[in-house]
Amino acid sequence: MLKSFLRSTVYHAEKGLQRLRFASGPADLPILLGISFPKSGTHLLDQILLGFANVAPYSKRLHSFYAEYEGESGKKRDPQQALNWLDSLRPRDIASAHLFARPEAVARVCSPKFAPYFIFRDPRDVVVSHVFYVTDMEARHVHHDYYQSLPDFDARLKVSILGRPDTGIEFPNIAERFTPYLGWLDRPEVLTVHFEDLIHARAATLTRIMDHLLNRLPLQTPRQLILDALEASINPTKSPTFRSGKTGEWKKHFTEEHKKIFKEVAGELLIRLGYEKDGNW
Repeated sequence: MLKSFLRSTVYHAEKGLQRLRFASGPADLPILLGISFPKSGTHLLDQILLGFANVAPYSKRLHSFYAEYEGESGKKRDPQQALNWLDSLRPRDIASAHLFARPEAVARVCSPKFAPYFIFRDPRDVVVSHVFYVTDMEARHVHHDYYQSLPDFDARLKVSILGRPDTGIEFPNIAERFTPYLGWLDRPEVLTVHFEDLIHARAATLTRIMDHLLNRLPLQTPRQLILDALEASINPTKSPTFRSGKTGEWKKHFTEEHKKIFKEVAGELLIRLGYEKDGNW
């Protein structure tokens, strides 16, 4: 309780100093909300959005992070918790979430109160990253012991693709895991960002991220200075997904069997997200 109180006190003090630093600028700024599908560049988008704090009176740290599932127990949170969290955010906050596109959440996020972004990644790379994360990087993860018990990487990758229908912990296949996020793709208020574009077309993608806010909030700062601030905010050492700076890593790990089962459960998803034109890959 004390730690939470101290964190909140420091956060609001820093936010007040930011308002003094940019006293001549607008005060009632929209909340910057980074929505992400897990293992798709969450930390990278967080860093970029925090770069706006160098050119506008935004908070210099994240207000908070929300996830639809509890990390250690795997328990799914009640939808009202997401709404309560969204309602707790205030102008000039920057926040991050694995947030489902439920109608009530969409209504809040796609309002003048928010400037929302949604980042996602090739789901084939997501499942590979998921195996490494659950097996080697997060010992407290609800599926860690199970993944450790499997004989090899191939077996773990099958589980990350197909899910675990035989357990009481909700963990569906990769397409079903993505389905609750699809609604963000259809909202013009939400800027969609392919993780891969931040690797292969970073300047153009940062420009899109900048313009998404500037279209709502004209700043007096020169555009190039804003872009420089966003670029400078990127720290690969604090973004596990971005650290290697590589895309298409799934090609090193997928066997023909992995390709077959992935096409069966998520082939249409790849087409929907723009990663393939058909099933011939």
